[in-house]
Amino acid sequence: MQGYVERAATKLITRKLANNPAAAIIGPRQCGKSTLARHILKEYTDALYLDLEKPSDVNKLRDPEAFFSVNKDKLVCLDEIQRRPDLFPLLRSILDERNRNGQLLILGSASPELLKQSSESLAGRISFIELTPFYIEELAEPEKIDTIRGLWLKGGFPRSWLAQSSEESFEWRQDFIRTFLERDIPGLGFNITGRKMDRFLTMCAHVTGQLLNSSKLGASLGVSGHTVRSYIDLLEHAFMIRILLPYEINVKKRLVKSPKVYIRDTGILHALLSIASFNELLGNPVCGPSWEAFAIENILSGIRNRKPFFYRTAAGAEVDLVLAGANGIIAIECKLSTSPAPSKGFWNALDDLSPSWSWIIAPVKEMYTIERGVTVGSPFHFLESSGW
Repeated sequence: MQGYVERAATKLITRKLANNPAAAIIGPRQCGKSTLARHILKEYTDALYLDLEKPSDVNKLRDPEAFFSVNKDKLVCLDEIQRRPDLFPLLRSILDERNRNGQLLILGSASPELLKQSSESLAGRISFIELTPFYIEELAEPEKIDTIRGLWLKGGFPRSWLAQSSEESFEWRQDFIRTFLERDIPGLGFNITGRKMDRFLTMCAHVTGQLLNSSKLGASLGVSGHTVRSYIDLLEHAFMIRILLPYEINVKKRLVKSPKVYIRDTGILHALLSIASFNELLGNPVCGPSWEAFAIENILSGIRNRKPFFYRTAAGAEVDLVLAGANGIIAIECKLSTSPAPSKGFWNALDDLSPSWSWIIAPVKEMYTIERGVTVGSPFHFLESSGW
């Protein structure tokens, strides 16, 4: 296992603490939240870290009002805050009473929407920062194609990426999925059997990068489309899947209205499908959609000031990712080829969208430009060039 990897979110979190009474680092379990928080706390005098899954730390909060009174001048970090939702009303009164920034850092393995207590009780007092697994810019030698391929295969969860061998990485991911299904899902308050959720998550892996068909998934699982949507919402708020909505513009086109579904971390995707090696990945039908998911997640981990969509018309015009911002849109197509050839549907989509920038993300060693100013490059090239 290698040493500490500097996270790109470090400066942002430190700035949020300086400008807000509280900050929250949210993201999937085992993505590095605790390690990052401990690293940040070293810069603060007498900062305290409590793990709410550790009985001895939980005991310190048997009388939470007394605990915070004794430690009123310290930055307190509460890890796995979803374990103690009853604390939020008290935290609100404590933050208001002291009326200073940098009082509280909380870590949670669920989205603000799932942690409704925090978003309601601490509104106006807290800033949320999502931490993803490692993405390409955070790694050593990110420009090298071997690094990109390795991250694509193993995913970005620290213990998967830093494992001593591919076998160890694959086994860790299988154990992670089992723990997520059997402990984490019930821990979030949902009464769904691990076996049923395992089947559903595996089904999502098989259709990653495709349009979401809730009725078809429900029929395969023996549940209603409405139940499928509740499963999707749960997995989305637990940072396991991404739902990409269609980009709707005022054009005289019949647009596809269904969202697309992705397993967010490709290492987890491959473990769900029992893909343990790069050769197995290249021979699997999910290879192309997997590259698309990998490219999209790396881009969105490094670009946070734009809203993501996809674009598709009934006539076949299509682009995998549309990033919408105040100064125009970026159209991005993902191609698993070292010499990608855009389809007619891609060029038609550019005619519809008139993007400010157009990219094809492919596993290429060098960035170059093709017709109509379209740039071809790897996820690293895109992020390195992102001056927009």
